[in-house]
Amino acid sequence: MVTLLDSGVYFVSGIDTDAGKSYATGYVLREAMRQGVKAVSQKFIQTGGLGNRGVSIDIDLHRRIMEIPLLEEDKNGITCPVVFSYPASPHLAAAIDGKPIDFAAIEQSTEWLKNRYDLLLIEGAGGLHVPLMENYTTIDYIQDKGYPLLLTTSGKLGSINHTLLSIEACRSRNIPIAALLYNEYFAAQDEIINRDTREYIKHYMEQNLPDCKFIIVPTLRLN
Repeated sequence: MVTLLDSGVYFVSGIDTDAGKSYATGYVLREAMRQGVKAVSQKFIQTGGLGNRGVSIDIDLHRRIMEIPLLEEDKNGITCPVVFSYPASPHLAAAIDGKPIDFAAIEQSTEWLKNRYDLLLIEGAGGLHVPLMENYTTIDYIQDKGYPLLLTTSGKLGSINHTLLSIEACRSRNIPIAALLYNEYFAAQDEIINRDTREYIKHYMEQNLPDCKFIIVPTLRLN
């Protein structure tokens, strides 16, 4: 069972675009709910349009993993107030659609959700330095808002490097990393690399960030 996070608002980012943030977000929320916590997610910015159920594809995946139906706040856009049509980084998607990112709408949604739930996970788009505007990236936003981070990593080749670089970027800005979410989804690609990566990162965390939780996200099978 996942060690329960403290109540509050956390930002979920990844070491790269395909680290498995959405799976990890859904898993942490599911385990929190099983421990009696009223938990929900918000998608920071959705690019690539909405899914076939008319909501953010990432929010849809969270609810499936959580084993609950779509919420009214999903259907009315509160959990994902900013959507762009093109599947690209937010700064490019915003430029293609010809409209800026509405940060006020994002923050209003965050405020609405955190006042109604004990635990709110805000899933970002891509990694920490994904650009939101020309001179403003995701890590800038996290730092400005003061959110503790849930950093998603995996056992893919190269993950040790990307993980340590992401940790150093956070430490240089005094961004607290509350938990490292280790996604086992890629273990089947190469179990030797996955096992070594997991143990290396876990040991690094014990030596350098002993208060940071290390949460293994198992391979999830969805209906």
